[in-house]
Amino acid sequence: MNSSFVLQTDRLLLEHFSFDDCEFILQLLNEPSFIENIGDKGVRDLDGARDYLRNGPMASYLANGFGLFRVSLRQSGACIGMCGLISRENLEDVDIGYGFLPEFWGQGYAIESARAVMDYARKQLGLQRIVAVVSPGNAPSVKLLEKLGMQHSGKIRMAENEPEIDFFA
Repeated sequence: MNSSFVLQTDRLLLEHFSFDDCEFILQLLNEPSFIENIGDKGVRDLDGARDYLRNGPMASYLANGFGLFRVSLRQSGACIGMCGLISRENLEDVDIGYGFLPEFWGQGYAIESARAVMDYARKQLGLQRIVAVVSPGNAPSVKLLEKLGMQHSGKIRMAENEPEIDFFA
């Protein structure tokens, strides 16, 4: 795995996650807004965070050559969120995903990182189509996806017993 992988924007660094990020992942995945809008990943301790990183982002880097990236501020190095690409069994196309600590909302970091990821997906990975899924009522995410040029393309279920969510392409 290439631990030196970095995407840069004016204000942000997007890098592969490492096990050094367990405390940050534990914090992010247990934010009430993350659980409400993205889902409860069941990560309750540092061992769970390590498993999440190993079986999620790190496994994706190896299997797909991409995954979720840790987003940090270039100036301070503070971890503020994650943004990247996800290959899901039940989606034909690669999905862009993101989540940020609430104290960093409303400052343009999500759109800045998402644009960098979309640019990387097209130019480096040659992906022609990126999709996104959004929980109903998550207006800030919908607005971000529309700024990226995506359009609402209907509703889908990620699993049989789950509620419908909005699909963007």
